[in-house]
Amino acid sequence: MHKYPQDFPKAAKNPHIMEKFGDRRTDNYFWLRDRENPQVIDYLKQENAYTEKVMAPVKDLQEQIFQEMKGRIKEDDSSYPAKMGPYMYSTRFEKGAQYPLFVRTKIDGDKEEILLNEPELSKGHTYYDTTGPRISPNDMMMAYGEDTVGRRFYDIHFVDLKTGKKLPNVIEKATGNLVWADDNETIFFAQQNPETLRSEKIYRYNLKTQKKELVYHEKDETFSCYVLKSLSRKYIYITSQATLTSEVHYLPANKPQDAFKVFAPRHRELEYAVNDDGQTFYITTNKDAKNYRVMTAKPGHTAVADWKELVAHRQDTYISDITVFKHHLVLDIRRNGLTEIEIRDIHGNNPFIIPFSDQSFMAGVGDNREFDTEWLRYEYESMRLPPSVYDFNLKSHEQILRKTREVPNFDPNKYRTERVFITARDGVKVPVSLLMKKEFRADSSAPMLVYGYGSYGANMDPWFSSSFFSLVDRGFVFAKAHIRGGSEMGREWYDTGRTKKKMNTFYDFIDVTEGLLKQRYAKKGHVYAMGGSAGGLLMGTVMNLRPDLYNGVVAQVPFVDVITTMLDESIPLTTGEYDEWGNPNEQEAYDYIRTYSPYDNVKDQKYPNVLVTTGLHDSQVQYWEPAKWVSKLRDHNKGDTVILLKTDMEAGHGGASGRFDALKDTAVEFAFILQMDDRK
Repeated sequence: MHKYPQDFPKAAKNPHIMEKFGDRRTDNYFWLRDRENPQVIDYLKQENAYTEKVMAPVKDLQEQIFQEMKGRIKEDDSSYPAKMGPYMYSTRFEKGAQYPLFVRTKIDGDKEEILLNEPELSKGHTYYDTTGPRISPNDMMMAYGEDTVGRRFYDIHFVDLKTGKKLPNVIEKATGNLVWADDNETIFFAQQNPETLRSEKIYRYNLKTQKKELVYHEKDETFSCYVLKSLSRKYIYITSQATLTSEVHYLPANKPQDAFKVFAPRHRELEYAVNDDGQTFYITTNKDAKNYRVMTAKPGHTAVADWKELVAHRQDTYISDITVFKHHLVLDIRRNGLTEIEIRDIHGNNPFIIPFSDQSFMAGVGDNREFDTEWLRYEYESMRLPPSVYDFNLKSHEQILRKTREVPNFDPNKYRTERVFITARDGVKVPVSLLMKKEFRADSSAPMLVYGYGSYGANMDPWFSSSFFSLVDRGFVFAKAHIRGGSEMGREWYDTGRTKKKMNTFYDFIDVTEGLLKQRYAKKGHVYAMGGSAGGLLMGTVMNLRPDLYNGVVAQVPFVDVITTMLDESIPLTTGEYDEWGNPNEQEAYDYIRTYSPYDNVKDQKYPNVLVTTGLHDSQVQYWEPAKWVSKLRDHNKGDTVILLKTDMEAGHGGASGRFDALKDTAVEFAFILQMDDRK
């Protein structure tokens, strides 16, 4: 077995004692929080150099994987145009460009108008992201937000599309969430707290007078707020959302100077979202309906007591979203862990579910910008099949395939997908989506990568990712574990994977891995795990509980110091997250988090090989969590495994912003996995 250099950088130990409820915790690496300290930056650079040194033998492999992944991207790709008013809107990439062009063409013309030239705008920036164009109702003005750091603070700019001239008006440091009112000169936009990054204020801004007024301030630190406009364009909504509670305010879009009215006052654990067809409000809510139902209300009568049921609650169907067209309702639903699309008439009758043939797939409502239309745009993909865009006639049920994403150097017929249910230790059946070569045989000879997340009710659906074929082509089975903490199997799936039931998330991941080994999908000792952000927390906990199960772990931007972070109200991801993790200021919650928080549970044992990635400007999980964790893991590691930290000194939570630069990050992760597998 090849020995790796163990001359890793050693961060200085500077004990910092924290005490709560009589529990004393010593953090030797607390000092790494100081981003301005040159020693911190120097240490992160040393870690990057060490990672490069360890991975030097697979430098060529890394480049080969990068070229393979790049080869599966159509360099001059474009989206299928979406109709809005007299224009068709789309994005397209030019050959070699990292960033797209946002364009539009008149329906009766062929002259393309470039709205946003990101390749040009991104020049001179190592990171670049925009909100894309936000077009005024008369199609003549454009707003867009741009972020050049990666901390998700956007500066909003305006362009007069008649002249093509950029206006001098700039709104600095906003969230990028904005909508136009009907007067074509007023926008409403959200702004985040500069310290906690919580989206907490909604402003009204007039382009002509340059007057900026605060119209809504969400003072409850467990809530965030955002603004949106309905497809009917009749109303503008401010939604305030906590993990388990929501509240909506509304305003007619043609009366931007009026005050927003509360739709229904917030009530603990009542969640609702509002949509409209101009005359009636459609409310998706969990009121007496764990998996949600649809109710209606009339303007002026929006209190909960006035709501009338339109689509009843169903035990086996979770309603995740609704799109309201002039004559139809379209529901994004989940049944048996799979996404489906259900169509009804505007009165909630005549339900029809679009049929799909694959075992494991992902389908959802796509880019719909027209309210008065018979055509629904939806998207469909699987782990094997690239995304396709369909137009579906809501009346006749005629279906037109508009575009399938072109993936060069790729043949979907070389692969197959499977969907299995693994029984967890408490008897619950956990769905798993699998991708493998077509000729794969379950004979305990293959290496396997298991991917998971399991938090915030977010779903890790079986979507298409062309990157993973670089592992599958090398004989890997790729498994996506749909563990509790997501909503794949309905709301109950989320509720049984958070706060005092969070351990289910970690146990599910371990039990899925063992179940797949038992069913001979993989070879013992050749199993790898990957997860990012809260999925990085999953990686950390699973490694502490069962370090023997995985030969290697990739933890991307991992949230691993749960107690310390959740006790620090100045850090993003704290007060708004008590319903997710529990509030560690309460002893019961503190004691429970203490049992799984990865950083607090590192102990003397042989850890797997680990690659940890982070970004210096990460706004969601601060870089110091992964940095501290790596140092502590090395302090306690009893094996000759390799533990690496790679910090992107330019990017934030999402990693690199360019489409090719992002692939380079993935190539490093895959090369690491293959390097560790060769080592066996």
